[in-house]
This record gives sequence, C-alpha cells and structure tokens, in this order.
Amino acid sequence: MTNVLEVKDLITRFETPEGTVHAVNGVSFNLEEGETLGVVGESGCGKSVTMLSMLRLIPIPPARVEKGEAIFFGRDLLKMNANEIRSVRGSQISMIFQDPMTSLNPVLTVGRQLTEPLETHRNMDQRQARARAAELLEMVGIPSGKARLDDYPHQFSGGMRQRVMIAMGLACTPQLLIADEPTTALDVTIQAQIIDLVKRLREAMGMSIIWITHDLGIVAGLAQRVMVMYAGFIVERSPVIELYANPQHPYTRGLLGSLPRVDDTENRRLVNIEGAPPNLLTAPKGCPFVPRCPFAYDRCREENPPLMVVEVEHEVACWWDVNRGQPRYDR
Repeated sequence: MTNVLEVKDLITRFETPEGTVHAVNGVSFNLEEGETLGVVGESGCGKSVTMLSMLRLIPIPPARVEKGEAIFFGRDLLKMNANEIRSVRGSQISMIFQDPMTSLNPVLTVGRQLTEPLETHRNMDQRQARARAAELLEMVGIPSGKARLDDYPHQFSGGMRQRVMIAMGLACTPQLLIADEPTTALDVTIQAQIIDLVKRLREAMGMSIIWITHDLGIVAGLAQRVMVMYAGFIVERSPVIELYANPQHPYTRGLLGSLPRVDDTENRRLVNIEGAPPNLLTAPKGCPFVPRCPFAYDRCREENPPLMVVEVEHEVACWWDVNRGQPRYDR
C-alpha cells in the first residue's frame, strides 16, 4: 500500500530556564492509506509533541526541531514555507485536540468556526459553506444541524462539542486525521459513541488516522497498528492483535496489566508500574525505562536499545527477552 506519511528520525527539544528538555528523541514511523495507527504512552512521553512538531505547531522558541523529516505524499512538511504548510493544515491534514472547550473559540459561533476552513481551503462562498457546515453537523450526529450553526460552544454538551471538533476536522475531507486524546474528558458512554463515529467516518471517507491516547483499551477496537512511546522514544511497535497477545517491552506489559479485563476468571490484581516518569532534562545514557524496570541488567544501564524485530512487523527496544527470561542478544 501507499504511504501517506513517513516520519524519519524526528528530534525535538525545548529550551527552559532549568535546561534543555529532550521531548522527542529520534522518532521514525510510517502510515499507510486507510490505516489507523494508535500512539500510546503516559503523559509527557512525547506523543503530542511528535505530531505538533510534524505540523509545525510547536512554539519556536522555546521549542526547536533539531532533526528529521516528515514526508507527506512525497513532500517534507518540515521544509515547507509558511504558506505551503498553512495550505496543508486543515485541508489535507486535520487535527482534533484533547479539550474542545479550549480548542473552540468561545466568542465565535460554531457555524463561523466550521465555515472558515471551507471558505479558506475550498473557496466556498458564505451560503455554500453554511450549507456544508450544516451537513457536517448532521453527519457527526448533531440533530438539526442548520438550526445549531448560530449557537456558541457553551451551548453544547461536552460530547456535542467533541462532535463539533470532529466536524471541523473533517470539513475539507482530509487524507490524514490526527486525534489527540479526543475522548479523555468524556464519560465512557460518550467515548464509545465518538469511537464508533470515527470508525464509520474512516470507512466512508477512506482517510488515514493517527489516534493518540494513554489508554490501550481504546485502541484495541480502533487501530490496526500500535506504537508505544516512553520518554520521547518508540519502545514497541506492532499490529494491534500481536501487541495484546504478545507484549515484549516491560513498559507495554505494565500498561496492559493495569487494564481491568472482563474475561479475567482468576480475579488477578491489576499491575502498577513502580516509580515515576523520567526527567527529560537529562538525556538517558542507557534505556530510559531502567529505573522502573524489573528486568534491567548492566547492558540496559549502559546502552539504549534500538528497535529490534522480534516477529513479523513487531519491533521492540529492549535488551531483555521477557518470554525466555534472558538477554535478547549477547554481545
């Protein structure tokens, strides 16, 4: 299949009064047409910064992209000028942010916020844009879309505001949709509705999706592949079924072990990952997960492992073979 996006060795840093934050450390991945890629990890692991860096939405300064490429249909997003990247954002690549109440402008009507990208990127006049905006609201499950165009964000519930954000993201029929934890602030019933909506829209429109979350349970029924991040590194990447059946990194195992299972007949206790997330002001000498890893040995402290192939399309950055209980490779 054709690659929609190919990110190569992306490195992002933030300069702060305390020092340099190593936010993204050589991230590489690809995304195929029609595919959904789940990006998983705890807060501060670099998920969102990776995508914002790629779209040139991080504040410069204090941030800077030190290195890398983001090839979108043969063009490097990181080398585009301001007008070129502006024409791509919102039109060919759209992003849904985590909190719709802070992402939507409180002093503009929902209709105005929906029609702006249509007028900018699709050259529609006001009448055409409003008709399309009403269709979009209906498409994402907001009844009486035409009548709601002149309402303000505070007049919608949390779930409805998130649907408005999805409608804005889909307004120009993008080839790539990036969803940054769009269901975190919603209750589980609304979460399920939003996920079902995104799946139906993906099938109808044939777009590719990057779904960012800290919850492995959400991506189980949504993504084809999963990328697990920790401390700005990719530590495991695999087809979703393989990852759940055979997690290879201790961090991934910890994330899965913290999820309650409806099929657990043994009443096993949930797992907690000991320790705290790493301080990204210091670049790790070895594996960044060492302080929290029950399997760490000398090589882990000295050398940060690269991604290594363990099964077909399954890669892990870990010197320890958790299945065999011994080092993966001897020196």
